[in-house]
Amino acid sequence: MIAKENLKTIICQKAQDLEVGQYLDIRSYKRNRSVLLVRLQDSYRLIENGFRKLDINLDFDGLKAILKIIERIEFPRSHTIRIYKMDNFDETKMNLKRKKL
Repeated sequence: MIAKENLKTIICQKAQDLEVGQYLDIRSYKRNRSVLLVRLQDSYRLIENGFRKLDINLDFDGLKAILKIIERIEFPRSHTIRIYKMDNFDETKMNLKRKKL
């Protein structure tokens, strides 16, 4: 878990280290909203699944620009954010529900 103030810098660092097909699963502390950042050949695919549903392709400069907007919309009251580095993205992993405790 990371502090929300560091979200943009940490995501940019982790995004550069991703190989093609890997993705970052970015979730709120309660795990009820998520943003998936998938590494494509020359770009990134951003899948937002929270307050709004969004699926866009963008380059690294576009990623840096949109992260601040996503932080404000998807995680407005969260102080800590969960980031998971995952392998081999497929479409079935888009609508995962959080585990009931």
